[in-house]
Amino acid sequence: MYGFDVSSQVAAFAAFAVVAALLTVTPGVDTVLVLRTTLAVDRRTGLVAAAGIQTGILAWACAAGLGVAALLAASTTAYTVLKVAGAAYLAGLGLWLLWQAARGHGVAHGVAQGSEPAPALSLRRSYSQGLITNLLNPKIGVFYVTLLPQFVVRGQPVLLICLGLALVHVVLGVLWFLAVTWLATRLGEVLRRRSVVRALDRVTGVVFLAFAARLALSQRP
Repeated sequence: MYGFDVSSQVAAFAAFAVVAALLTVTPGVDTVLVLRTTLAVDRRTGLVAAAGIQTGILAWACAAGLGVAALLAASTTAYTVLKVAGAAYLAGLGLWLLWQAARGHGVAHGVAQGSEPAPALSLRRSYSQGLITNLLNPKIGVFYVTLLPQFVVRGQPVLLICLGLALVHVVLGVLWFLAVTWLATRLGEVLRRRSVVRALDRVTGVVFLAFAARLALSQRP
């Protein structure tokens, strides 16, 4: 039986919320993905990508609570395999965006911005991009398996508390992405012009390639 120490655990949740808030607003590949998706398609599609990212966070929390994610911290091979897969995926996204920009394609509300038709980004694909981008980032797994236990008061149900902490992170993430997509929508009329979309794809593609290189060259924490 667990003896639930409410006051201590509430304090731990509050402390975690501060850390999670700082992590959420720190520029990263998740924010870049949601911003680009919103500008290239619409706010709903951008929020669907954000939903995929938040699902990935919950999955990492479950893995951390069950001890599965500890494998990443303990095994160099496991970390390297996931790192390479994540870097390859980000590099693929980056190269695809650069290819789209070079061909003059862009998507805005499902309407092609180039000389040839370009398919609109489906909600399923947008969700999958957000989810896979998050799941293939081993640093998220290491972050969760090393950080979450520090906010679990001794004697509490680890999996339950980890999920609770992850929900705090998710709520903060939802608020952040609502703000990001709102701002992108307000600027959308200007930013969806063909020349701007192509420039955005070039910049985003280079950013994704940079993240891929950084991840590939990173050392296990």
